[in-house]
Amino acid sequence: MYLLAGAEEMTVGMRQRSSALLNLPGDYSRNSLKQDIVSGLTVFIMLVPQGMAYALLAGLPPVMGLYASTIPLIIYALFGSSRQLAVGPVAMASILIFSGVSLYAEPQSSEYITLVLLLTLMVGVMQFVLGAINAGALIKFISQNVINGFTSAVAITIGLSQLGNFFGIDMPSQNQLVPLLMSLFQNISTIHVPTTVIGVSSLVVLMGLRKRAKRLPLPLLVVVFNIFIVLFFRLDRVGVSIVGDVPKGFPGLSLPSLDLSSMQVLLPTALTIALIAMMESLAITKTLAGKDSPPLNVNKELRAIGLSNMAGSLFSAYAVTGSFSRSAVNHRAGAVSQVSMIVTAVGVTLTLLFLTPLFYYLPKAALAAIILSAVVGLINIPSLRYAFRVKPSDGGVWIVTFAATLLIGIQWGLLIGVGVSLCILINRISYPHIVELGWDNKSRSYRDLQRFSKAKRIPQAILLRIDARIHFSNVSYVEEVIESKIYDAGNNTDEPIDVVIDMGGVNDIDTMGIDALERLIQKYKTHKDIQIWFVQLKGPVRDLLQRAGWDRRYPAVISYLSLEQFLKGRQQSVDYMI
Repeated sequence: MYLLAGAEEMTVGMRQRSSALLNLPGDYSRNSLKQDIVSGLTVFIMLVPQGMAYALLAGLPPVMGLYASTIPLIIYALFGSSRQLAVGPVAMASILIFSGVSLYAEPQSSEYITLVLLLTLMVGVMQFVLGAINAGALIKFISQNVINGFTSAVAITIGLSQLGNFFGIDMPSQNQLVPLLMSLFQNISTIHVPTTVIGVSSLVVLMGLRKRAKRLPLPLLVVVFNIFIVLFFRLDRVGVSIVGDVPKGFPGLSLPSLDLSSMQVLLPTALTIALIAMMESLAITKTLAGKDSPPLNVNKELRAIGLSNMAGSLFSAYAVTGSFSRSAVNHRAGAVSQVSMIVTAVGVTLTLLFLTPLFYYLPKAALAAIILSAVVGLINIPSLRYAFRVKPSDGGVWIVTFAATLLIGIQWGLLIGVGVSLCILINRISYPHIVELGWDNKSRSYRDLQRFSKAKRIPQAILLRIDARIHFSNVSYVEEVIESKIYDAGNNTDEPIDVVIDMGGVNDIDTMGIDALERLIQKYKTHKDIQIWFVQLKGPVRDLLQRAGWDRRYPAVISYLSLEQFLKGRQQSVDYMI
């Protein structure tokens, strides 16, 4: 009896520890486990061909895509916060790796692979450190318009880079639009017909049946069918390029070569991949999050993805992140927790141990078709139309990032896009929204005179509203606008004027801002016809002004809680009736 009780207690304890370790829901059951197994196997069927295709895109042997689909998945399952995110090889990280490492080594060479593994370790360390120091907020400085323009350009670059394998023509290793197009036109007469037939037919199946046959593992079916066709007709003997030998077994544990000079040249690429990969994962996690999902912890996600890449680099895996297509499939298949990814990783491991010889006759054109079908969805033209319709400057950021990425290069394109978006942000911050208010009888409230033509100015008063924080970068403009309004009003009347500044939209002010406002008060303090007032101060701003001594030096200036209170209070000495 005691033994049974002890065994039951041990079972409960193990279940609680495993639930905590794998971030399992509190109501996780046998049915939940079944759902995770089904969804994990579904993603596994999709991941095997995709992983091999993306490895080829990264300039690596296809088997490295399978390596990247084992250990990293398990590590994320243990440390990640999302229950549906499917990590693994993705097109974006693959092309970024290719664009960064192919500058220093020949793709597929041992030197190239060594650099990629070092790069993966660097990406993992960067992501983990950013998460450890709670620097996840840095990602916010890359705007969505930059990401959309960058992603769309990269998708086109990926597509063009695969046309060599797709048509069976020789194309140099490039990731810029003009060289790729020139190479395509120069070699278009050498298109290999059997290879082209394989590529086109595969793409037609993948694109044409995508919506009609959502439940079918189309990439896997394309791979199996093309392996059979190549083997049956021996198309490899007539020039169809095939994958060839795929090493069997699981890779051994080894530390990437820590060469300092290599780390220096790979640093920009590592930082780019670390940030972009993390943004992809966060976007996917937010999209798939349900009402019962745990709150998203950006820094925890950074640490989890970082650990996945660090561990993966020790087992010949290249950089991974969340995949939108596989995460969506995982979600639709009913995944309840990251147990599904462990199931996927086990499936890929078994494939490595027993099934890799079957991929010998896999044509590269079929893998190119899988990549092309995947990247079409990355070209986000609707986001461009939306940006231009709502805010043209955001559309301009989209276009600049897109053009720079295509014409100059992937890393420079992202850097230029971020730079332009930050310049626009600085410009917006430097010129805050300041409006002059008047009384609108229809709405019985104070409205922007420029937006409401029927609103009327209050006699003997200038009502201004500041809709931004006041700090060192915009304080000169704030002073300039206020002084300009006072000057214009002074030229149009000889009567006393109250300059009333509504601070309801100001939630922070720095010392330079406080000094500038105090200069205005001092300047007009001895002026009988002009008085400065600040109304509707928010609590944090009022606290700052009190610490600056305003409650002692200018108590009346900041005493009114609203425009209405001020005007009612001043009505006894000045006629404000309209």
